[in-house]
Formats: sequence, structure tokens, C-alpha cells
Amino acid sequence: KELLNSGIQPDIIMCRCEKEINLESLEKISQFCNVKKDSVIPALNAKSIYEVPSIYSKAGLDKVLLEHLGYESSEHPLNLKAWENLTNKINNLKKEVTIGVVGKYTNLKDSYKSLIEALTHGGIENNVLVKINWINAEKIKTIELVKELKSVDGILIPGGFGYRGVEGKILAIKYARENNIPFFGICLGLQMAVVEYARNVCDIKDAGTIESNKKSKNYVIDLMPDQKKLQTKGATMRLGQYPCEIKKASKVFQAYKKNKISERHRHRYEVNPEYHSTLINNNLILSGLSPDGTLVETIEIKKHKWFVACQFHPEFKSKPFRSHPLFRDFIKASSKKS
Repeated sequence: KELLNSGIQPDIIMCRCEKEINLESLEKISQFCNVKKDSVIPALNAKSIYEVPSIYSKAGLDKVLLEHLGYESSEHPLNLKAWENLTNKINNLKKEVTIGVVGKYTNLKDSYKSLIEALTHGGIENNVLVKINWINAEKIKTIELVKELKSVDGILIPGGFGYRGVEGKILAIKYARENNIPFFGICLGLQMAVVEYARNVCDIKDAGTIESNKKSKNYVIDLMPDQKKLQTKGATMRLGQYPCEIKKASKVFQAYKKNKISERHRHRYEVNPEYHSTLINNNLILSGLSPDGTLVETIEIKKHKWFVACQFHPEFKSKPFRSHPLFRDFIKASSKKS
């Protein structure tokens, strides 16, 4: 009604509500707002985001949209069977798997929305319900962190920036590596996995990243060459889709089933090329590289249940009907009891 007073006439009104809206209320909204009754659409809370297409279709939103856009609804039938099958599958998952996500934005879970959905997709494909145990990476006391990690089936370190929580993430990675717990590192997660491996396997005690440890003499994670001379940081990072070549004898190849992939990136740091040979000589597998062989895109440990990290963001390409291969295989490994 306020919009009408300003000269704005809505075509469709979506009514957000926690419970069912009765017909009388919908008719009142229609009359007072000068909108057709069929164009007042209840937008009720859903148990899962994947129920929303069916809920809106049952409320008539698809037909109203087609009408306003000048299409005949009979010529554009909406097939919701796939969505209904998906939600039925989600609602009837019997087995569970618990993934510990170790990050520093755990109080703002929407920061990890794409990650949460990608984990859900991996669970759907493996017929398991994924439960997330949010672990604050700034809890760097070993005893406290280990206590939380003991209750999870898999450990994931997501992307992030800055120095906060770095040591907690490194402790979590060490725990996953030494206890043969499935581990998945993404972006910063790969960088921290390299730092942990350099410190505790390669015996480079002060190994660090130039982003968070200014006192180290061994930056195993350094700025990319084209980032070092930049005066400003706005929109200057390695951003967007880039190719990667994968070694055949690797878990990453087993996931993708191909040796050339393309994934989305968002970073300005890399595994320092000066340490590639040291890492390789200590049995860290650099399983994915940029086509010119200079940038490390994926790493893994051979004699481990599933220890994989990637510099790119696979969560951005995961879909409810087709889980991203790395999330699928991570959940699969986490679901298998030793």
C-alpha cells in the first residue's frame, strides 16, 4: 500500500510467513494492494531450500509469471518431479556423517553458504545426511581442539584471509594427517596444509605464509609474482576460471576421471616454487598444476585415507543434481568407517 502511495504498482506480491496464510488474509492483501488474488503468493518457510520450487509452484507463482511475461502456461509445463524426488531423498536419508569445518567465521555461517550446500550435495550423492560441526579455528589450545575433532568423520578447512585462526587450522590439519581422518582443504586450506607438512614432515620448523607470519625465513606460501608489485589490492587477485592439469595416479584424477579441468579461483598467494622439490622429496604429491607447471592447484598424500587440498573453490560449481567430484569423494571417504 505504501508503494501505491508512491505511484508504484506491483504485479506480484510474495508474502513471507512462518505458517500457512488463510484465504481471507490473501484476499485482503489483494484488495488493499490492487493486485489480482492469484498474484498474491504465499512464500512460506521450507525445511530445505530445495523444497522452494515445489512450494512456489503449488502456490501458482509459475503460472502468474508466465502470464505477466506473455506466455501461455499450457505451452510451458513445469516438471517438478526431479525436485520432488530430490527433497524426498533428502528427507529420508538414514545414515549420517559429521564433518568438522574449521574456520574463523563460524559465528556467521552464511559466510560459508556455498560450502554448506556443496557438502549437502556430496551427501545426497552418497545417500548420507551431512551434519556440520562448526569449529572455531581461533581455539588454538591443542587439547580443546582435539576434543572437538575426535567427534567428526572428516575435517574441512575452507577459504579465508588474514592471520586470525591460522595456527588452529594447522593443528586441525596435523590431527587429520596423523590420525588418517579424511581431510579436504580449500584455497587457504591448501596453503595451511602445505605449511603444516613443511613444518612437521619436511622439518622446516619456521615454515609459514607471507600473509600471516612476517617473521619466518621460510615462506612456503608466497605472493604470486604478478602480485608483488601491486600498490592496491582492489580487484587485483587471481580471480575467475583457470585450467589445471591433473596427474593420473592421484585421488583428484579418480574424482574427476580426466586429466584436464577448469575451476574458479580467488587468491593472490601460491605454493612457493622454491619449495616444490622439498615437498615432493618428502612424499607430498603435487597432483594438479597449472598448464605451465608453475602453480600448484591440488596436493594430496598417497598413504592416507583421503587427504586432498585444492587452491581453487570447487564449492562454486557444485549442484544439487550433480555434486562436485571432490565433495562427493570427500563425503564418500568420510562415510567409510575404518
